[in-house]
Amino acid sequence: MDIETLQRDVETVSAYYAERHDIVRTDDWFMLKLNEEVGELTQAFLARSGQSRDKGRSPDELDGDFRAELADVLAHALLLAERFDVDLSAEVERKWLVWKPSR
Repeated sequence: MDIETLQRDVETVSAYYAERHDIVRTDDWFMLKLNEEVGELTQAFLARSGQSRDKGRSPDELDGDFRAELADVLAHALLLAERFDVDLSAEVERKWLVWKPSR
């Protein structure tokens, strides 16, 4: 799946979820939700790496928590890009891929 399709699909799911739970997705909401998810990813990372309490979770569960939170961060970054009409493929190419070593 390409990033543009993923971005649209995540937007569809988020809009549906917001409608079901009466959430108003303002510009601030998009930014704050991304920030919240980064915090949850940080918590999952710390637990997975033994730097905080594991809350009784097994190593496999901690690894799953980390993967799930990483997916949440990506999804919310995609939502923010969709909200502000950012072509992420073009921006990654412009900002990152210009440094890709040619072989």
